[in-house]
Amino acid sequence: MTISLQIRNIPPSLHKRLKARAATEGVSMSRYVLREIERALERPTRRELIEAIRSQPKVVLDRPVADILREERDRR
Repeated sequence: MTISLQIRNIPPSLHKRLKARAATEGVSMSRYVLREIERALERPTRRELIEAIRSQPKVVLDRPVADILREERDRR
């Protein structure tokens, strides 16, 4: 079962851009907006991203990062 969503008070300039992008993609505006919503929800939120980074194990280096970067640049 599908559910409808109505969005009110869309500024005319935004509506025009959505319509143009949907036309460029060759899809209806509804399909284009739905696809963009799906893409947005696939990305982690800022909070989720921060938590994922914090949950990574700590890395301890045996020398300064600047030295490591300099070596990598010199290899190129």
